[in-house]
Amino acid sequence: HTVAVISGQTGKLMYVMHNSEYPLSCFALFENGPCLVADANFDILMVKLKGFFQNAKANKIESRGTRYQYCDFLVKVGTVTMGPSARGISVEVEYCPCVIANDCWNLLMEFMQSFMGNHTPGIPSVFGTKHDSIYSPADTMGQYMELFNKIRKQQQVPVAGIR
Repeated sequence: HTVAVISGQTGKLMYVMHNSEYPLSCFALFENGPCLVADANFDILMVKLKGFFQNAKANKIESRGTRYQYCDFLVKVGTVTMGPSARGISVEVEYCPCVIANDCWNLLMEFMQSFMGNHTPGIPSVFGTKHDSIYSPADTMGQYMELFNKIRKQQQVPVAGIR
């Protein structure tokens, strides 16, 4: 999972993100706005638009780690780094048979409590906005963006994020 921050006019931010689960896609999340899912060549387009957008390479943040599968659950544990230093841990949990996020939250909570104990998080904000609609990869990227923003703000304190 890699994130580069691209800064546009008047300080508006657009986060260009990649996810190893979707190698042919590129996700562009606008500050307080929508998520654009584009072809992996979107990065090349952004280079051509450098007169309109300024790349903020110093803000690159990424999560790298291990992917585990246990029955119908997919668990990814990663170290979140900014530059050369580790800043936090990410834990992503997915219940593969379910595509409606709210339908499986209780099951996800029970599963996470089995290995995270009292560090299990509350319901993610994306669940409140999705209600009964289908969960998408863009929703995952939005959660990573929230986690990365928390880590940027709390650079001294490790933070864990879960889906």
